[in-house]
Amino acid sequence: MSSNDYLVFGQPLIARDEIDEVVDSMQKAWLGTGPKAAAFEKAVATYKTNPGSPAPYAVGLNSCTAGLHLSCLALGLEPGDEVITTAMTFCATVNAIIHAGATPVLADVDPATFNIDPADVARKITPRTKALLPVHFAGRPCDMDALMALAKKHRLRVIEDCAHAIETLYKGRAAGTIGDCGALSFYSTKNIVTGEGGMVLTGDEAIAARIKMLALHGMSLDAWKRFSDDGYKHYDVAEVGFKYNMMDIQAAIGLRQIEKIGPYWERRLAVWNRYQDAFAGLPLTLPAPLEDTAATGSKHALHLYTILIDPARTGGVDRDAFLIHLHRLGIGTGVHYRAIPTHSAYRKRFGWEPADWPVAHRIGEQTVSLPLSAKLTDADVDRVVAGVKSLIR
Repeated sequence: MSSNDYLVFGQPLIARDEIDEVVDSMQKAWLGTGPKAAAFEKAVATYKTNPGSPAPYAVGLNSCTAGLHLSCLALGLEPGDEVITTAMTFCATVNAIIHAGATPVLADVDPATFNIDPADVARKITPRTKALLPVHFAGRPCDMDALMALAKKHRLRVIEDCAHAIETLYKGRAAGTIGDCGALSFYSTKNIVTGEGGMVLTGDEAIAARIKMLALHGMSLDAWKRFSDDGYKHYDVAEVGFKYNMMDIQAAIGLRQIEKIGPYWERRLAVWNRYQDAFAGLPLTLPAPLEDTAATGSKHALHLYTILIDPARTGGVDRDAFLIHLHRLGIGTGVHYRAIPTHSAYRKRFGWEPADWPVAHRIGEQTVSLPLSAKLTDADVDRVVAGVKSLIR
């Protein structure tokens, strides 16, 4: 099998207009943070604006991880503060809390949605708890009413991890605009991409300004403003910051990608529905059904299509054997995710044992993500379906 025949997991759809926009940036020789980064921030903020509400402030960054980290700092988290997050997420969520100097506290997840369980969150709140960091897993919205009620009761800040959730709605509200901050990802496997890249949304102008300053070394004025037509402006290092800013080359891709966010979602919906129909009779645990957006106002971003492989149901076929089987057929897959407390770094640092989060641990041992991308052709989808059925009957 040639490399061209391999179905790469999460491969983005890049068209001529994205390429032309990047070339335009290169021809203008503005490669760092500049006008296209500002335009992309505005486009995303407009897209994520709730009906009847002003557009959120948006700060473009080099990753969602940077967005989570700076959100923690901008909200004033300090050493000794606890942040409750989910045991079923990518390591970046937990790493951002640690890098901010706070302590992550894990809550278990709902067995159907894989999202953080508000009841377990309530059990984990202590006098040291200062924030909640829910993850809209795979693009399905968390139970934000329950989480925001806990936040209000205990005076907690809320940071939404929206790495999977640019299109996600919760009861008519855009994910990332419900808590104090929301962090988006435009990594190369995401629903819209900039290669690497992220963004923070917030309704608080002061928080946005501090995140923007921290993202560029803590300088008071970014490069775009320093070299404006008003003449040179000296910058001041007001705070010890980081190098987290978004480049115009990244934003150039995003400007064209966000124009296609609707049709890309529709294509992934078609793939999702094809999988749901094709696998309905197999001994697999499939994703929970989608909510009716018209009726509930909630919308799944359809970032991941995850199934669970339970050897007790599949005649002894486990998750890893399933991964290897599809790989040999030239089909790429993902694992989203091994539960956080299974990783050695966290077990050593915090003394965590996976059995203390039984739902997340079980999911982490059984989960497989199948290809779900706007780039998939009908033939690609048929190939994935046939590959799954060739092993799971």
